[in-house]
Amino acid sequence: DGLAAFRTFLKSEFSEENVEFWLACEDFKKTKSSTKIALKAQKIYSDFIRADAPKEINIDFHTKNDISQNISEPTLSCFDDAQRLIYSLMAKDSFPRFLRSEVYKELVKKHQDRNQKRWLPFL
Repeated sequence: DGLAAFRTFLKSEFSEENVEFWLACEDFKKTKSSTKIALKAQKIYSDFIRADAPKEINIDFHTKNDISQNISEPTLSCFDDAQRLIYSLMAKDSFPRFLRSEVYKELVKKHQDRNQKRWLPFL
């Protein structure tokens, strides 16, 4: 529920690409097959990294350039620097705003109501 609420909040701010990129990287790091590593790396690169990507993330030129140079022979760690940057951006910027948002307040209220009903079945 929390992830869904955070994604809804990011969509409202037009920045859902950050969490989508982070999740894609987490999935990518679990990939075992070298063929799938190459395919998933290309997909992440074309969706989030390359210039004019449909969900282009906001990372510095140096990080983007390093990925572009190494994407032809990707490793499971090829997006780590970019993923750290995006995580940091979300932690410092998006997530604190999310915690102050109505979306978050509604999520907390829903879970409080659910927990209260679970522990107080006579209500």
